[in-house]
Amino acid sequence: MSDPIIELKGSLFPLSVLYCQDFSVAALRQELSNKLAQAPGFFTQAPVVISVENCDQIPDFNAIKQLFTELQLVLVGVCGADAALKKAAHAAGLAALQPPKAGKIAEPVKAAPAAPAAPTVITTENKTIEQNIRSGQQIYVKGADLIIRGTVGAGAEVIADGNIHIYGALRGKAIAGAGGDASKKIYCYNMQPELISIAGNYWLSDNLQGEYWGKPVCIGLQDGQLMLAELF
Repeated sequence: MSDPIIELKGSLFPLSVLYCQDFSVAALRQELSNKLAQAPGFFTQAPVVISVENCDQIPDFNAIKQLFTELQLVLVGVCGADAALKKAAHAAGLAALQPPKAGKIAEPVKAAPAAPAAPTVITTENKTIEQNIRSGQQIYVKGADLIIRGTVGAGAEVIADGNIHIYGALRGKAIAGAGGDASKKIYCYNMQPELISIAGNYWLSDNLQGEYWGKPVCIGLQDGQLMLAELF
């Protein structure tokens, strides 16, 4: 008997869930554009589900799909939909998914980081950089730690498969554990980032402007959630 041509297996892929109050295309365009501007390239072709649990009327899902395409996002479906919203979503070619279980919703969203575009690649050993990383610059260290004795400026991006140590201010983006290792950490002496990510789990700056903003911080993962602690 020949092997089956196709197999359909259950699996679990990370999806970003969008929570919003206004489902009009104009409002979504404004809010999404603001978010994407904070981390250009990071969300490119990211799969997204819209939570419609608090939606009191049927949105124009076809127009929303078009908006997502324009913004280079992939709208997979909706969650938290009642029967009418499910029907409208299905008519637009969208899936109707179960909402995340209670206690599992968190502000950080898990998504695979986009591959860096033409980065500086260091392949074999820990890399120490004795200078500031300026806006528009991008460093990627493959299979090792990255140590920066300077500042990572706004608009700059540092990526490592290992840990990231920044002996200065972090004002740009820092992505540690880029190969998927959740044990890696980010250490910085002045935390003011646009984005931090470990093993695909990320926070944007508006999730971080609180107790630890501007302080020396260690960032790691615990039970799948990003955790922050003062260094000293």
